[in-house]
Amino acid sequence: MFNRLREDIAAIKERDPAARSGFEVWFLYQGLKAVRSHRRAHWFYKRNMLFLARWISQRNRKKTGIEIHPGAKIGRGVLIDHGMGVVIGETAEVGDNCTIYQGVTLGGTGKDTGKRHPTIGKNCMIGAGAKILGPIKVGDNCKVAANAVVLSDLPPDSTAVGVPARVVRRGGKKVVDQLDQVHIPDPVAQQMCRLETEIGRLRRKIDKLHHIS
Repeated sequence: MFNRLREDIAAIKERDPAARSGFEVWFLYQGLKAVRSHRRAHWFYKRNMLFLARWISQRNRKKTGIEIHPGAKIGRGVLIDHGMGVVIGETAEVGDNCTIYQGVTLGGTGKDTGKRHPTIGKNCMIGAGAKILGPIKVGDNCKVAANAVVLSDLPPDSTAVGVPARVVRRGGKKVVDQLDQVHIPDPVAQQMCRLETEIGRLRRKIDKLHHIS
């Protein structure tokens, strides 16, 4: 337990430039308190003491604003930065050394049973307000942009943005988007062009009829 705690404190000091000392992290960081309480709740959950596990998690939610179901699996060195509004579902799994910012949801879609929540690989970063929904897998070393909504698997070493999220980088290289979002044709201009062409054709036909008459 103490080894886990030292790892969690070291991870926060390493990745949060605002953290000035282990003493400050221990007493003032809500993300650490949430993870610490979750480890106790998860211990009871695995031993089928479900009411007590849930009581600890709900008390933790009131204190920190971070809701982690006691059934969720949280790895070593996980940093929940700021943390307010973070929700992690029952069957979610978070790998070692992940960073999760405020407003993140690791939730379900309401359509699945059993494994309903995402599995996050190691060394991932999930930006503020991002939603990762369903029993999907996010590979190791992934980055999910703020407010992105991820509904399908992400390969390792990728960066995903948007709603729904799409991969824009993989292995440090930009992914070519098949749909050009900048130079996409204007459908209104295309229709106007077709109408002008049709009007010109009809005018020529009318002029021809006048000459015949």
